[in-house]
Amino acid sequence: MTASKISAIYRDTGVAAYAGNPFIEALPPLQESFDSAAALRSSMRFQSDDLQKTRVTRAHNICRISDEFFQPLGGHMLLSERVSLMIRGGYVGRNPKTGDLQRHLQNGYERVQTGDLTTFRFEEAKSTAQSMLLIGCSGSGKTTSLERILQTYPQVIYHSQLNLEQVVYLKVDCSHNGSLKEICLNFFRALDKALGANYEKRYGLKRHGIETMLALMAQIANTHALGLLVIDEIQHLSRSKSGGSQEMLNFFVTMVNTIGVPVMLIGTPKARDIFEADLRSARRGAGLGAIFWEPMAQGRAEQLNQEWVAFTNNLWKLQLLQNRDVLLTENIRAVWYDLSQGVMDIVVKLFVLAQLRALAIGKERITEGLLRQVYEDELIPVHPMLAALRSGIPEKIAQYSDLMVPEMDKRLIQLQQDIAAIKEKTTEEKALQQLATEDERRLYLLLKDVYDSNLLVPTVRKAFAENPQLTMVQLLPIVSNWMSSGANSNTSMKGKSSKNKEKSTVIKPNSWDELPSDDLRFIKSQCKNSTDVHTALNKQGMLLDLTTVLNLAG
Repeated sequence: MTASKISAIYRDTGVAAYAGNPFIEALPPLQESFDSAAALRSSMRFQSDDLQKTRVTRAHNICRISDEFFQPLGGHMLLSERVSLMIRGGYVGRNPKTGDLQRHLQNGYERVQTGDLTTFRFEEAKSTAQSMLLIGCSGSGKTTSLERILQTYPQVIYHSQLNLEQVVYLKVDCSHNGSLKEICLNFFRALDKALGANYEKRYGLKRHGIETMLALMAQIANTHALGLLVIDEIQHLSRSKSGGSQEMLNFFVTMVNTIGVPVMLIGTPKARDIFEADLRSARRGAGLGAIFWEPMAQGRAEQLNQEWVAFTNNLWKLQLLQNRDVLLTENIRAVWYDLSQGVMDIVVKLFVLAQLRALAIGKERITEGLLRQVYEDELIPVHPMLAALRSGIPEKIAQYSDLMVPEMDKRLIQLQQDIAAIKEKTTEEKALQQLATEDERRLYLLLKDVYDSNLLVPTVRKAFAENPQLTMVQLLPIVSNWMSSGANSNTSMKGKSSKNKEKSTVIKPNSWDELPSDDLRFIKSQCKNSTDVHTALNKQGMLLDLTTVLNLAG
């Protein structure tokens, strides 16, 4: 499957350095940060009729949130700006109309022939490319965010006047093998996928040495005017299999400084070791600097981080539960943060898992207690990492910064299957469960299409209870008469006033979290201990302020 290809349409950018460069003028127009953020925002919305669908359907829609929800933050706008600068800046020194690209290609041919990446034929072929590091712990959204930003660009642009296919970006994963040769093979595969070519077969499967492979990779990158090379998961690079950290750095620096292709390296904090061998290497490895993505901050109680508030507010709207009356209180938000520690992947998955659990147990409401229970049951694999983040101790955080969490994705699938296995109870099934004998059920089924089932069930039960000597056939006209006249609410068949009043329904404490959010029992169920009840009631404005009363009396 090849990437979508568009024909070049040239637009003036308004930047003098970019003028007359077809590789830059064929790109999408430059955007302000606000507009670029709007382009990244997900359009995921649920309609009111989605709430009326079956549990299994809602479960599948809820699971879409993990893949489709995206809330642009300040870090995303910064990354978007850097990507724009890297792509366009790298093309400045490879303008085909000035001969710069041809000189780079001639130098590349010389390198392939000699197998030496530092060889050149035209010394004046200067590079304007930059490099950058993006470092963040697993689950911080590095790869997802970058892929979303790259999708705002066409991957392949065809220039008919040049008879050239320009590859705007290429993303390559560093495999667990950890060698530079694997990066080259992955590069050829990614290029074949984008262009429908066969570079892997032509170059990758032959017995070329690593130097020749790197030279071929660099030459092909310039042949197709590659705008940005992204190498993800660089923490997998092995010093022993790649000739040491110096050899790896030399390769990345040569790609940028000599060949002219911008390179962005993405990895977890473990990747720092590659670039921090010495100050010079670290500086060369990050021409446009390094972006370190920390987990989202919560802020102080008196001044919450607005990005955290906006992120959780927009996520909270994506509920497909019947009981949506629980507002996103600061208590729930605080529990949510404490359990997830602001790691975006975990923030979203905790919300998704909580909805699935609410569907599975039939209590369709997200509460503090439910979030805690889901964390304890479903997120066990990430407990060590989150505990390290809570501690704030750098040594502990560094120990778990690369923890992967595929088990969370497995639990999402398992909960979907569990919900699918729960048969939806119809009104009829619920009614039949309230009837004790087979005769009661038969009588109900005979009349259910005629009368309201909410009234029919207690009427049938009452008729059988008060007249055990009568058969179902004998009770049929009597129950029909009661339902038609409404007399069953005032009289009995024996002409006496009914002494058996309906008993008020007793709700057990373990079901209090199903009550309305302003019910005192619901508020009590959300408190860990009795001392919290007073605070919760005070926040709800349910306590009498005696000071105000005394002041008024005085």
